[in-house]
Amino acid sequence: MRRLVLGSFAAGLAMWVVGFIFWGPLLGWIPFTAASEANQATLQQALRTTLGPTGTGVYAVPSPDTQIGTVLHAQGPVAIVQFTNAGFPAFDTQALLWGLVLAIVCGFVMGLGLRIAGAHLGFGDRVKLVLLVAVAVAGYSDIGQPVFNHAPWRYWTFAFVADVAAWGVAGVIFARWFLPQPDVGPAQGY
Repeated sequence: MRRLVLGSFAAGLAMWVVGFIFWGPLLGWIPFTAASEANQATLQQALRTTLGPTGTGVYAVPSPDTQIGTVLHAQGPVAIVQFTNAGFPAFDTQALLWGLVLAIVCGFVMGLGLRIAGAHLGFGDRVKLVLLVAVAVAGYSDIGQPVFNHAPWRYWTFAFVADVAAWGVAGVIFARWFLPQPDVGPAQGY
């Protein structure tokens, strides 16, 4: 259990660092498209006026749950707006700290899964298992957005690469230093 907890912290910290590399000041603006400052101010005021009264939420604009909305949706433009009524700092240290806690918890779940499913696997096969699961989960979650919701490919492809990298690095760390040696010979690959 001690190795599982220590591995959770190491894997979680690794995920957090990889996430910071991808989403922090160095690379974090690559997946975004920027509007001019004047257009941003106009859009922000429109958001405040139109969505502010109904509050924080995720809005489909236009919403296709009515006949008129369906027609407007087909005509475009279309957006899924993640709206937060209150402002917050652009680089929120509380979010970074809670993100680290989330990464440690996710590292724990990953480590538990590796202990259960990968106890008989050698290091190389454990890494393959982690990478395959990372590609599958990130593929469906991230690449699914442009496939199902017509979301921008650039943003979600960037998110996919970031997620696979974070899970991959965390999994390699866990598989290498925080799991017991295989109890039997390495499993045969396919």
